[in-house]
Amino acid sequence: MNDLGTPGEMTSPGDEALLADIGRFMDELDPPPGDLVQRVQFALALENLDVEVARWERMDATAGVRGSDTGTITFTVSDLTVMINLTKIGKKHRIDGWLVPAGEYGVEVRVAEHGTSSTTADEGGRFVLDNVPQGTTQIVVHLGDVTCRRTVVTPTVVL
Repeated sequence: MNDLGTPGEMTSPGDEALLADIGRFMDELDPPPGDLVQRVQFALALENLDVEVARWERMDATAGVRGSDTGTITFTVSDLTVMINLTKIGKKHRIDGWLVPAGEYGVEVRVAEHGTSSTTADEGGRFVLDNVPQGTTQIVVHLGDVTCRRTVVTPTVVL
């Protein structure tokens, strides 16, 4: 067995040097994000809740692009679609959102290191969240009442 724990020939000192060079190259070419630990901690904060995680449906050409002031993102999970339109206003964002099927559901926006703000979607499923700070963000939707609550959370988006 070699040093990597796989069958085959033993690695030579030259192989180890090559692997070390490849490791350094990868660190320079594609380093982990500096805020990776904070992102993971933020995502794990919902770990003890019974939540369904929505998936990305589509993102228009401007969403997430630096220098863009607006963008639309759609998330889906089983029978719920969450569409949000992001508008940058100075250093903050406005989130206009729509839920399908429509209903008066509780909606929260979680921003790492900035806490949570909440609102209620109207009977048409529309909601607005103003003055959302920049940072790692998730939308949380609470469906049903206290006796039969279902919670859906979107993947994180960096505003």
